[in-house]
Amino acid sequence: MALKEKVVQGAICKCQFGTTPDQLVVLSHKKWYANDHEAKEKLIVTNKDIGVPLKKKTFGSCSKMNNSPCVPNITKWDGFYEKEKYDPPGGYIILEDSKATCAVAGSPCIEIVKSGQIGVPSNKNLKNADKELQANVNPLINMMDLDKLDPYEFLNAE
Repeated sequence: MALKEKVVQGAICKCQFGTTPDQLVVLSHKKWYANDHEAKEKLIVTNKDIGVPLKKKTFGSCSKMNNSPCVPNITKWDGFYEKEKYDPPGGYIILEDSKATCAVAGSPCIEIVKSGQIGVPSNKNLKNADKELQANVNPLINMMDLDKLDPYEFLNAE
């Protein structure tokens, strides 16, 4: 298996018949997290997240319903990773290339646009970075000061 990202709460998904994307919300559990050092935001999406696990609960207008408002209903997920199961809810993780079937379309028409994972460098990453290379790639960032900052500070700024 090529490296694929696990999908987490906040992932962006879209329906091929809808007009706007929406964010996934985990409804099946409150226990399993990925890439979330405080374990409070990035719940792992599983194949048990069916129904309407969406923040806005719509993909805009639905071309399958003559452009009337989309009322999605996920009936199943395809392409989940069967080698990693979480109990509860007894579900397998959804990957960035998984697709969901909507009851309206009757086919796997909902795809993941962004997994919801965000890479956050640690102090060790900053310490091991090639300072000269980083100065060329990121000329506005002073690499000498970066190792003094908390890489998670921006998360708490909201």
